[in-house]
Amino acid sequence: MGSAWALAAAAVAVLAAACLLNAVARLVWRPRAVAAALHRQGVRGPGYRLFVGSLGEIKRLRAAATVALDASSHDFIPFVQPQFRHWIPLYGRVFLCWFGSTPEICVGDVGLAKRVLSDRTGLFPKNVTSPVLLKLLGNGLVLANGDEWQRHKKVVHPAFNTDKLKTMTATMAGCARSMVARWEEEVASHGGRAVIELSGQFEEVTADVISHTAFGSSYAEGKQVFMALRELQFITFSTLLSVQIPGSRYFPTKKNLRVWMLDKKVRSTLMEIINNRLAAKEKAGGYGDDLLGLMLEASAPAPPEHGESRAPLLSMGEIIDECKTFFFAGQETTSHLLTWTMFLLSTHPEWQEKLRQEAVRECGCGGGDRLPTYDMLCKLKLMNLFLLETLRLYSPVPLIRRRTRAPVEMGGFTAPAGAILTLPIATMHRDEEVWGTDAGVFDPTRFDGAAGRRGGKKAALLSFSLGPRACIGQSFAMVETKAAVAAILRRFRLALSPEYVHAPTDVITLRPKHGLPMIVTSVHT
Repeated sequence: MGSAWALAAAAVAVLAAACLLNAVARLVWRPRAVAAALHRQGVRGPGYRLFVGSLGEIKRLRAAATVALDASSHDFIPFVQPQFRHWIPLYGRVFLCWFGSTPEICVGDVGLAKRVLSDRTGLFPKNVTSPVLLKLLGNGLVLANGDEWQRHKKVVHPAFNTDKLKTMTATMAGCARSMVARWEEEVASHGGRAVIELSGQFEEVTADVISHTAFGSSYAEGKQVFMALRELQFITFSTLLSVQIPGSRYFPTKKNLRVWMLDKKVRSTLMEIINNRLAAKEKAGGYGDDLLGLMLEASAPAPPEHGESRAPLLSMGEIIDECKTFFFAGQETTSHLLTWTMFLLSTHPEWQEKLRQEAVRECGCGGGDRLPTYDMLCKLKLMNLFLLETLRLYSPVPLIRRRTRAPVEMGGFTAPAGAILTLPIATMHRDEEVWGTDAGVFDPTRFDGAAGRRGGKKAALLSFSLGPRACIGQSFAMVETKAAVAAILRRFRLALSPEYVHAPTDVITLRPKHGLPMIVTSVHT
């Protein structure tokens, strides 16, 4: 008996020693070795701190930053991405910092960032730093990698082709018309002029659009999903600057319990929408040709071909994940693009008038039941330039993260396997070497004609990413935004309310911290 206890104690001691050695290697030896190797190759950065890496310093820089800007300034980098503003002048556009004990390489060079995003070999897969992010987005098209991503792409891509987009334009324009009709009532009841908080309005109308076009439902039916995802978004962001203790996602903490409850609510609501579609299949003669219909078709067992049956392309769990992806991504980014577009229109009245005249000329005066078509919206050339410049200065997604699957040569240095690559889009969109000395100035003409092509301006715009993992919904978002802006400008003039505080804030997406109260006046007043 004594020898058994002795053997058990020895085994425990060996295991403890192995765990200790592994911890020392991961937390001390490897960071030192990685930092030394990269330093020899010319890649420097702030020093590594045990456990927290650079996260403590990033939190300090964010806490010390200014919290509001003058409405004429677009330089929110000091308080949205202060670490890049602070470290790039010290260490260069490519530098090393630390996410806990994981090396994080800032790729602030546009050419190198484009190489990472354009890679088709799988060297730079998507990176998930927080397990809550999977609850928010699901392991769908945005976060999946490799063969799994290819399988999802095969199912989802047809839902966003040009023919489908032309069909969806009427729904987008109809939702926008319903929104402005409510504004007209509000403005009329206040004598032709009212203050309306626009960011919340845009969250609802874009939620309604994605509900109708992708899922054949409505914002009212999916409201619980959007509300739960919004709360998950803020919880997720709160974890992005914290080192996750292995296994901590399973602890019944107050935050985890809330995450589990929200995820359960999202899944049950999505399952209800899916079941309604399945129940209507026979009467409708199929699953439908929107995104949900295509996914359900892909999940159904295929009839045997040549004596062999084909497995479904998507499981029901994967469909739910994909629904989460598009409920969040399809609504969140477009609503903020609309918000920042309205902000810039209100601070540039000369452009507001130009775009109003263009919208009236190409889409009509806005009366009656006529809705703008896809072809009409494609003729809004000035509006397109305006939206591109809005995306440059107020990209809804201010940074992208990838990781390295294996050691990879990156133009003068070798990044180690398992490193996080952070591409600070908002910072690169203000790089004077790329955009010129007026990079901080709002100027839509920089994208116009030969000037835009000669300077490679459109190619340097990374708001929707680029390459094989570019946002599948970018054309959808642009058409939806044009439809809403055209509907608004044909009926109203916009001016910032004195209540507005210009404080862009990053909560995974870039939003106005205090909303967007706007003075809305009828054009007929």
